[in-house]
Amino acid sequence: MVTLHQLDARFKLLPSLIQLRALVGRLSPDATLSFLTRANIANAWAMAGRARPWLISERVNTSAHLGSGIAAKAMVRLVYPRAAHVIAVSEGVSDDLAVNFGVARARMSAIANPVDHDRIAELAAEPPAFAVRGPYIAAAGRLTPNKNFPLLLRAYAQAAPPARLVILGEGPEREALRALALSLGIADRVDMPGFVANPFAVLARAQLYAMPSNAEGFPNGLVEAMACGVPVVATNCASGPSEILAGRPRAAVSDAIDVDAGALVPTDDVAAFAAALGRVLAEPRRSACAAQARARSRAYGVEQAAANYWATIEAALAPPPARSRLEDNVAFRPGVSS
Repeated sequence: MVTLHQLDARFKLLPSLIQLRALVGRLSPDATLSFLTRANIANAWAMAGRARPWLISERVNTSAHLGSGIAAKAMVRLVYPRAAHVIAVSEGVSDDLAVNFGVARARMSAIANPVDHDRIAELAAEPPAFAVRGPYIAAAGRLTPNKNFPLLLRAYAQAAPPARLVILGEGPEREALRALALSLGIADRVDMPGFVANPFAVLARAQLYAMPSNAEGFPNGLVEAMACGVPVVATNCASGPSEILAGRPRAAVSDAIDVDAGALVPTDDVAAFAAALGRVLAEPRRSACAAQARARSRAYGVEQAAANYWATIEAALAPPPARSRLEDNVAFRPGVSS
């Protein structure tokens, strides 16, 4: 049984600190696990002085997410290295935390976001709420600068495929993207239906899924599109796409490459993205990539993620190995280090 305690911190740090520490004081948990930066900071404060392990999970590329926020970065540098364990959503996020925030690699592990294949299959089989005229390329995400949909529009205009382009999602850049599509002469071939409650019914009927992001923590949409059996073209951004598509860290992929599920290209490279769209859309490659995309997405199942989380929590709860008397004597003998 799971007991839910809902706090009302109104997305502010100080109320989060106060309310969570009071709750932890009442419950006296054996361990805590938090997700996202503000909750992670509050978790550290709530567990301070309690001699119990507290674990945190980072869901985004922290440097990209915090941007120029000096105070927020300082708090992360102060808090994260002290956690019993840090669970990153990808190896790229782990690398960022190690290099830029001083978290020891021995205290980190990467556990990818899970994908519920059964539920996605059910939703994908439903009639789409947004009907598209003819074949189409799909993309999805909040319309913000980090998602870099201008790159996709420019690459689409350059590639000029027969398929339409459908961008699912809402955000502050909607009008700017509309204006760019108009200036590129493709406005009549680009659909932007906004938020769609069931995106999987739209994704599953696409010829290709495009992800032009500048930064991701772990690109859920990419794996979910692959689970729908759709080939993909994605930028090699920080963090996650190279691990998902090429099985390699980002630094090991410097150029545009073809992968089993589609293609991986450098960030903000219009020509490379346009060329990749053409290659992956061409048959028989498109059908072959679609089958491989679905198969590769199976590595991100719910059961595997749950098992990894429980193993990490249990390891944090385990008592440290006992030291022998010889080790203690060596460790504390004046003038001798262990």
